[in-house]
Amino acid sequence: MRKDFHYSHQIFMAEKLENIIDLLDRGVKLFPNNTLTLDKRNGKWESLTFTQVKQQARHFAAGLIKMGVKPGDRIALMSEGRREWLICELGMLMARAVNVPLSIKLNVEGEVSFRLAHSGARYLILSAPQAKRLADVGFGPEGITLIHLDNCEALSDGVATYDDIVNDGAEWLKNSDNATHLDTLIASIDKDDMVNISYTSGTTSDPKGIMLTHGNYVSNTLQSASLVKISPNDVTLTILPWDHSFAHTTCLYCFIYYGATIASQIIGKTPMETLKLIPQAIKEVRPTLMMSVPALSKAFRKNIESGVKAKGDFAWKMFEFFRKNAYAYNKDYFHRGSGLSFLRKPLVWLGDKILMSKIRENFGGRLQYFIGGGALLDVELQRFFMSVGIPIFQGYGLSEASPVISSNVSGRAKFGSSGTPVKFMDITICDADGKVLPNGEKGEIVIKGGNVMKGYWKNETATQETIVDGWLHTGDMGYMDPDGFLQVLGRFKSLLISSDGEKYSPEGIEESIVELSPIIDQCMLYNNQSPYTIALIVPNASALKARLEEHGHGDLSKPENQKIATEMLWNEICQMRKGGKYAGLHPERWLPATMGVLSEGFTEANHLLNSTMKMVRPKVCERYADLIDFLMTTDGKNICSDRNLESISKL
Repeated sequence: MRKDFHYSHQIFMAEKLENIIDLLDRGVKLFPNNTLTLDKRNGKWESLTFTQVKQQARHFAAGLIKMGVKPGDRIALMSEGRREWLICELGMLMARAVNVPLSIKLNVEGEVSFRLAHSGARYLILSAPQAKRLADVGFGPEGITLIHLDNCEALSDGVATYDDIVNDGAEWLKNSDNATHLDTLIASIDKDDMVNISYTSGTTSDPKGIMLTHGNYVSNTLQSASLVKISPNDVTLTILPWDHSFAHTTCLYCFIYYGATIASQIIGKTPMETLKLIPQAIKEVRPTLMMSVPALSKAFRKNIESGVKAKGDFAWKMFEFFRKNAYAYNKDYFHRGSGLSFLRKPLVWLGDKILMSKIRENFGGRLQYFIGGGALLDVELQRFFMSVGIPIFQGYGLSEASPVISSNVSGRAKFGSSGTPVKFMDITICDADGKVLPNGEKGEIVIKGGNVMKGYWKNETATQETIVDGWLHTGDMGYMDPDGFLQVLGRFKSLLISSDGEKYSPEGIEESIVELSPIIDQCMLYNNQSPYTIALIVPNASALKARLEEHGHGDLSKPENQKIATEMLWNEICQMRKGGKYAGLHPERWLPATMGVLSEGFTEANHLLNSTMKMVRPKVCERYADLIDFLMTTDGKNICSDRNLESISKL
């Protein structure tokens, strides 16, 4: 059951909300019968109310205490996003334990074992698919008690299950002294107590354990609420990994704060099947807003375009006409409808009425917008979704900030920016010496507030380097524009650095190369104080072959066709140079002077992408160090080098 509920954010700032359990208790008090979780089980969507979630969390907490869990114990959790994930974390926190959330995409023997050992975890909670992954490689962490979320025949005697712990906890709480003990533990939770040790994805270095506290999460929930307004009637479908801080705060705790509903993605038999089930889940759940990352947004766009093309030439031409008209009207969103473009509004309305609204039906018909995070979002992608009537509002943050720092929102957005900073947080731009820079000047983004992490687990040196006098140095370059929007340019550690010391962020060029070329799938630029920039290119094999076959050059076993294919790829990049179709889009001095063709893409499986589909640059550089060195030689400047032709032959 839902109820209309109108409130002011300032009212809640006056409330005593110091920890996650305070957030939950507030939700139970204000929205006891609202649906908090939705999961599809045995073909049906099952719901739990705020009251039911709290009760199960208490039972799980009690069961953990009965097992011997002590305050401060670390409990690792490795599972797909589902209601038990949330209940387990809430139960851990009630028992004053610490959750160590692990990505289901981690390599078991290396990455999982490192995190378990480094965090000192005493327990490991596993879903059935993750338990199977561990069993398949014979991985049995020594000294760690396993807890299985699912009952299955493969379980050995004496292994604890989620149901056993919940049932034991419910029985244990029937004793009034035990119930009082749990209540005392909950009441003793301090805002500085750890909630998570959340490991970085290692995009720029080895993973570090980020200590996030109750105070961090509550602060960032309230900060996020200062920008994004959610109602108790809202529903989100969580398609992002729950272990990641972006989903953790924005999908879980913000929705608890607002009394809204969290629907879990349908879990398939394989990770690929789970991805393929996203469109079905969207149609069935009919979410009102969703969080996304660029890789998923690009997939959504491809599905939209292929669906329109399937309806024939006329439908596609009509779609393109209304899309371009919407682009011209919306501009960068901040200036939409300005000048003479307001004359286009009737056509925008007409296009929405006869076409775009039909496209939105494939997203359930209620989806108002996406919030994008995890990586910088291409402006063209933002313009596209705005034309369809489901804008993607780019946000910015990092795990060390719990993670939200800024976001575009409905009514105040500018494509290409990362939005306006959250309230109740200080933000500034500094130069290399820590001097505050005026608006418009580029420097490091530095923040201070309750959302700044406690530090890095067992790494005081890194903590002191990152947090100076309470200020978190993000390692990201950016500036504040005249309209008050934060412009994030990229990681300092990923910057292109020319031989004269000048720096430039590569992300924009990389995104343009991929977005504007149908035959290039992935791209990484590199320049570490060299005379020129080089590009590592992953071709879209099927699109490239199709283009070659159109010209009678489809047989890539022939050297002459390999050369033609390589030249085709290089020509796509050259379209950004003087005289090209996209000349002037980026400064010429930073465009690649040569390229290396890769026969294997960047994937999570080969650890060149992290769980949010970000490129892990150090690992790419490490893997292709020899190729990078070659590209800096005279022979490497030959686009049709033997190395490139060999890579083409393997496609």
